Amino acid sequence: MSFVDVWQQMDWDDIRLSIYAKTATDVERALGKSTLDLEDFKALISPAAEPYLEQMAQRSAMLTRQRFGHTMSFYVPLYLSNLCANACTYCGFSMENRIKRRTLGEQEIERECEAIKALNFDSVLLVTGEHQTKVGMNYFRDAIPRIKDHFSYLAMEVQPLEQDEYQELRQLGLDAVMVYQETYNAPTYAKHHLRGNKTNFEYRLATPDRLAKAGIDKIGIGALIGMEEWRTDCFFVASHLAYLERTYWQSRYSISFPRLRPCTGGLEPKSVMTDRQLVQLICAYRLFNPEVELSLSTRESPHFRDNVLPLGITSMSAGSKTQPGGYADDTPELEQFAISDERSVSDVATAVKQQGFEVVWKDWHPAYSG
Repeated sequence: MSFVDVWQQMDWDDIRLSIYAKTATDVERALGKSTLDLEDFKALISPAAEPYLEQMAQRSAMLTRQRFGHTMSFYVPLYLSNLCANACTYCGFSMENRIKRRTLGEQEIERECEAIKALNFDSVLLVTGEHQTKVGMNYFRDAIPRIKDHFSYLAMEVQPLEQDEYQELRQLGLDAVMVYQETYNAPTYAKHHLRGNKTNFEYRLATPDRLAKAGIDKIGIGALIGMEEWRTDCFFVASHLAYLERTYWQSRYSISFPRLRPCTGGLEPKSVMTDRQLVQLICAYRLFNPEVELSLSTRESPHFRDNVLPLGITSMSAGSKTQPGGYADDTPELEQFAISDERSVSDVATAVKQQGFEVVWKDWHPAYSG
């Protein structure tokens, strides 16, 4: 049993029509409940909920403060390699793009870690292209303990692995894994994943199950907003979250909201999400699940990030570089995608503090759990 079995019972078109059929009465019913179900979530992401955004935002902010207080966790991505054996239409690292390829060696990793530590971070997200042979388990076995020596909390966003491999990496210091389905619509997924292991839709979809069974502390899920009709894709994310929390309650979960950004060989979004609609989605997730962590990256503009962070966001990146070696020696031609918030780490931290939040540089530490 995995979420694949649940997904196979869900019909994309039926769900899409159900979301767009929701009425103001459905929205008001959802807003009047203390515990929401997936039908309520449909109402809150529907067009019918747009006039209720202020009410949703106020309740979302209240629920977030009740659960997470006035804290904002900071993390930073550390890109280890842009080698990739997949051909994907939306990613700058796609094997079909003619860019310089680079994989960090031992000394380069040390320099990157030192540069990131100098920025005050203690929570790092390791990112690579998907290349099983050159940036696979042998590389991770060496890199993860080396990097863990510098940081308390280590997450990664790489190719899907087997359960026993996640268990091994957990023993080496891995704490969290982010694995985004990109889209839950299988035909659209096939259209944008042309070659490589990433073409296996169901294997990727079952990855969070393998992660949870391996005992990973935190699992991040999400859809690449814009690849498909965003409301329907994001409903599938909520369904996936509900399944995971019900089945594997020992792990923590997070959701990200990546909107398509410019990159080499760039893809035009099929479904454009406005800033106001992204606020609606963030609030809907918070009302649906007061416990889930919601993360916002530097894909979004400084103005948007500063204004939306009190409404439900619990973690954010700052000063991000999306290319290998980006912190110790800037090489922008290698970046995976263009970021929007180009402020320094200290400037982002200052903006967060000015809104009355405490910046938390450490996600979690095993010693805290007794």
